[in-house]
Amino acid sequence: MADPIRQISMRQMRALAAVAHSRNVTEAASRLGLTQPAVTLQLKNLEDIAGLPILQRTPDGMVPTQAGSALLRLHDRVEAALADCSNALDMMKGLTGGRVSIGAVSTAKYFAPFVIAEFSHLHPAIELKLTIGNREEVLQGLRDYSLDLVISGRPPADLDLDKRLIGNHPHVVIGPKNHPLANQEHVDLRRLANETFIIREPGSGTRMLMEHLFQETGLNPRIGMEISSNETIKQAVMAGLGVSFISAHTVAGEVEDGRLAVLHVEGLPLVRQWYVVRRADKALLPPAEALMDFLAAEAARFLPVVPG
Repeated sequence: MADPIRQISMRQMRALAAVAHSRNVTEAASRLGLTQPAVTLQLKNLEDIAGLPILQRTPDGMVPTQAGSALLRLHDRVEAALADCSNALDMMKGLTGGRVSIGAVSTAKYFAPFVIAEFSHLHPAIELKLTIGNREEVLQGLRDYSLDLVISGRPPADLDLDKRLIGNHPHVVIGPKNHPLANQEHVDLRRLANETFIIREPGSGTRMLMEHLFQETGLNPRIGMEISSNETIKQAVMAGLGVSFISAHTVAGEVEDGRLAVLHVEGLPLVRQWYVVRRADKALLPPAEALMDFLAAEAARFLPVVPG
């Protein structure tokens, strides 16, 4: 059976607080903008719920009993909590508070933290939680409503999403700096048929894009390793263990300093796009709306540039 105390309303507690303050029902009714019978009814209903007398008539007026004092302490706590909540909502409206949960596919970690850091610098009171994972892991956050926004490549077709374009997302084939094809132009993709490929794990957007490319060209590459980390893939390629089809944004630094080479394969780079997306049926508070606008407007500035 439900606890009767849960049936108490704010109108009842405010009636008790007003009477306790003025010690007079008539004056309390005036303060509340109610009639005297309306206040008396609220007090009677509250007393019925409490199952104890809540007010005592004395020569000095109406004063709370012990039960009434306990209810007044509850009233004070609830009013304080409501004031805190109201203040928090006002802060969110003014972008001086609130929390936003953002997900980003692992390839986006080469730019997403930097653009989010700039937003945080502009709005330091907004709490930002960034989750990095592979495509399926991050999109699950959209499906279960745990993420407000997601930075990803190809948005899923099974969700009704609002999406905003961030910028181009090129994909290339990389090899070690001394690869025989490293300095050649117009390399036919079929010349990679005998290469050992180091690839991302199932569920990765890069893996899906690579498989689509190979299906279209009829290439059946030899798979040497399946690795879930772009960083480990880069190290494996630098060590001479194979080549890899990978996001150009993940290798900009290594190509610039000569540790990796982009193979100039005809038809590449394969360019897709980066998006920031949200569920169309998820109501976003102003801080999340502001972050989505900021990412759409500013994130392209943070995309790594591959030399050449």
